Amino acid sequence: MDYTNAMEIVLLGTGTSHGVPMIGCDCPTCTSDDPRDRRMRTGVWIRDDSRGVLIDTPPELRLQGLRFGIDRVDAVLFTHAHADHIMGLDDLRRFNWLQKATIPCFGRADALAVVRRTFDYAFDPTPTETYRPAIELVEIDGDEPIDAAGIRVEPVPIYHGALPILGFRIGGFAFLTDTNRIPEASRAALEDLDVLVLDALRIAPHPTHYSLAEAVEVATEIGARHTYFTHLTHEFKHAETEATLPETMGLAYDGLRFALGDDGRFAPAETKTPPGRIGSEGE
Repeated sequence: MDYTNAMEIVLLGTGTSHGVPMIGCDCPTCTSDDPRDRRMRTGVWIRDDSRGVLIDTPPELRLQGLRFGIDRVDAVLFTHAHADHIMGLDDLRRFNWLQKATIPCFGRADALAVVRRTFDYAFDPTPTETYRPAIELVEIDGDEPIDAAGIRVEPVPIYHGALPILGFRIGGFAFLTDTNRIPEASRAALEDLDVLVLDALRIAPHPTHYSLAEAVEVATEIGARHTYFTHLTHEFKHAETEATLPETMGLAYDGLRFALGDDGRFAPAETKTPPGRIGSEGE
C-alpha cells in the first residue's frame, strides 16, 4: 500500500515569504480578526497511521508543529531552496531525538546544494558536543516516482520564473507552490486530481508567481475537483476573495486539512466556508 485510509494532509502555512500579518503593516488584512487572514510561511505535513512527511521546512516549523500536532517526520520533500522554504530545517533535530533516526530529505540537486551550504554545520564530521540535525540528502532526478518513508510521491517539474523547482503529487493530491509555469509534460501528471493546491501570490502579475487570475485560469484547465490557492500576500482578505471565486476553488488557509476517504479520494475535511463568514455561526 502506498497510503492508508487514515492519510491526512495539513497545510501548515499558506503565506508569502513575508508572512501575514507583515511587519509594520496596518492594512485591513494584516489587522483582520479572521484567523484565516493570518498566514505563516508555506509548508505541508502528510501523515497516516505510522508515518509523517513534510513538504518544505518553513521558518515557523516549530510553531507549526506545536499548533498542528506534528509528532513525527520520517522524510522531507523540498520544492526548492529559497529561505522561506528551508530555514526551519534545524527543527528536525527534535524528530531525530524522538525517532532515533536520520531523516532523508529529497530535492533537486541544485536545491540540496543550497541546503548543504546553508546548514553546513549539519554535515561537519568534526566531533562536537552540539546537537545537530541528522539528515540525509537524496537527489530527485526527473519525474520518476520516489519512495518517501513508504509513501509513493510523484515529483512534478515546474518553474519559479527561470528557476526549475518541484511540485509533488501523492495519489489524488498535488501541491504546486512558487510557480508561474507548468510544462506540458507536467500537466499530463496532473490529470484526475481530487485536490490541487496552487500558487497565487497576488492580484497583479509577477515575474515568478501566478497572479490570482492566472491561477484561476490554470486551475480551470487542470480541472481538479477542489483547488485551493496558496503562498498568498496580504492583498487577499480571505472572506472577500472567496466570494469572487468559482465554486470548486477557494483560498487555502493555515490548518486546512484534506483526508483520504473510504472511496480512495482526497477531500477537504470541511466544506468551503460561506462568503463573509468565519465559522458555522458567522462569528
